[in-house]
Amino acid sequence: MASIILLAIIVAVSAALLGSFLIQSSTSINDIILSPVEEKCQEIANEGYKMHTLYPNSNPDELLEDDKKRLLYLDDLWMKECVSVLPSESIFKIVNNVERDISFGE
Repeated sequence: MASIILLAIIVAVSAALLGSFLIQSSTSINDIILSPVEEKCQEIANEGYKMHTLYPNSNPDELLEDDKKRLLYLDDLWMKECVSVLPSESIFKIVNNVERDISFGE
């Protein structure tokens, strides 16, 4: 009798762990609930990351003029509307969720 109860407990714990793992692995950035400010900052961070990947080792003076203006605008927007407003926890969450699977043919 005790072995049946022990087996039932092991099966229940295993099922709970497997279910938790599957739910966590299926959650994408789009499923994470963000405030409107965090959503806007996530878009700014994604766009900024795309720009930085185009010029990974350049400083702003080495960029094409339009790209330079866009990158400086995004950096300024990031500082004013995100870093100065949101708590550090939200900033780190946004930075960790930047879409890094960018194809350069866009």
